[in-house]
Amino acid sequence: MTENSRAAVATAAARAGARVAAEGFRDGLAVETKDDETDVVTAADREAQSRVIETIREMFPDDTVVGEEEDSPKTVPETGDAWVVDPIDGTNNFVRDIEEFATAVAAVTDGDPTAAAVVLPAHGDAYAADETTATRNDEPISVSTVTDPELGCVVPTVWWPQERRDEYARACGAIVRRFADLRRFGSAQAALARLAAGSVEGVVTNVDCNPWDTVAGVHLVRVAGGRVTDLAGEPWRVGDRGLVASNGAVHDEVLAAAREIDSVASAETPPITES
Repeated sequence: MTENSRAAVATAAARAGARVAAEGFRDGLAVETKDDETDVVTAADREAQSRVIETIREMFPDDTVVGEEEDSPKTVPETGDAWVVDPIDGTNNFVRDIEEFATAVAAVTDGDPTAAAVVLPAHGDAYAADETTATRNDEPISVSTVTDPELGCVVPTVWWPQERRDEYARACGAIVRRFADLRRFGSAQAALARLAAGSVEGVVTNVDCNPWDTVAGVHLVRVAGGRVTDLAGEPWRVGDRGLVASNGAVHDEVLAAAREIDSVASAETPPITES
């Protein structure tokens, strides 16, 4: 199969999962908790993931599918072809009847993304990227051309647990001292998709990121002309702690903000998800 076919399947699978999520939105679904009281899940998460996997399996029955829910593998294989799925990124928004949630699907080969789709069904937006072109609703997109940090907007993403709220406070301060504005969407994939489309100039976190929260959006940003690194400024890969994404032109300032956040981080930090 070609990478173009993987891109098409990523988009089809994300759309299929997003339709399931949209059907459950504001429908009184029961809410359960996972690792802690802010890590929530609904039947829509599980059903949407099942639909995504079914769509992938129709074309790629033997590929590993890494997913957030149920008993799916949680680690992206270092070799071979695989998929990374988040059925509802932004479940805390979803259960609060807030429209900011996404279904994300990425195809990876040897640990690196080659195609991705992020669908925000409540907004009617479908972001997608193959290896050369990023689109929103089938129209080409690119990162913003802002070069002055004082005109930029940056998103702190992936939630800090209660015992690490000093880092969130530091994130807000580090961003607003350097940039014109700050947004927090409550969905890392939505934030990265908007960065790819030029709506914001940066997305940043210093915590451990799960692959389903990041991989699809990272690919969108890179194909749209942006830059994504770890906290050391090296190209970001699955498993790295922290994520610093930007339009490229203001990357040094976004990286400086990330490092300022990390200056108050404890020596050992648990993985966090954007729910």
